[in-house]
Amino acid sequence: MSHDVEQLAAELERDGVCVIRGLLDRDKIERWGSAFDRLYSARQRVDGGLAPRGTARHYLTLPLVEPFADADVFANETVLAVIDRVFAQEYVLVQLGADVAGPGSENQETHRDYRPLFDERFVTPLYALAVNVPLVDVTPENAPFEHARGTHVLTRDDGLARIASGERPLEPLLMERGDVMVRTPLALHRGTPNTTDAARPMVVLGYAMHWLHTPNVSLDVPRETYERYDPRLQQLLRCNVVESLEDAGRETYVEFSF
Repeated sequence: MSHDVEQLAAELERDGVCVIRGLLDRDKIERWGSAFDRLYSARQRVDGGLAPRGTARHYLTLPLVEPFADADVFANETVLAVIDRVFAQEYVLVQLGADVAGPGSENQETHRDYRPLFDERFVTPLYALAVNVPLVDVTPENAPFEHARGTHVLTRDDGLARIASGERPLEPLLMERGDVMVRTPLALHRGTPNTTDAARPMVVLGYAMHWLHTPNVSLDVPRETYERYDPRLQQLLRCNVVESLEDAGRETYVEFSF
């Protein structure tokens, strides 16, 4: 399937979000989903292994090992082509994690993931982006992400007022396995209730300008994996290269909303 990168980039700049339909192979997503289920189950048994994101909702960092070390996902050519058109400078991948809305999850408070760079009276250019990859089909019943279009260029109070008035409503973004969402974390959004009996895992890849300090998130990469990547991929990763990857099991990315 071909994708109009220019149109996607224009949507991202205007609306703060774009969805690339059918980008990834569904068999690949199945493999990621199976590996995620095993990791999530293990983290649930560790005190502090999951970061809270509201009622029955959690976040966890994914290890950059197979199958999560797949460059077709974290360095997907179409995704990077969209990012190339909206970022004015070099950028790096700083985050690989997953947001999980379990059965019984509720509406989150409407929030931003990042603060503006300066005072809210100045429009902040796109300097960080989140790429979301669902590991299951996202339906109206299993906690779709809701996004208020265009609120990334408004002050927080103005954006909330326009949401309340219906001028910029929160819209659920439904997705199928293989779809990819690119969004600015400055736009107002929230997670919604999961009324099914199964968890809804969503992979989160974070890209940021090379100069941005990102202490809340980190990537540890086994040297063996890192050395398999070509120099272009190595340059894309802001990571700690380690001799072996030992999952301590405790999640450190706790503060997440503004």
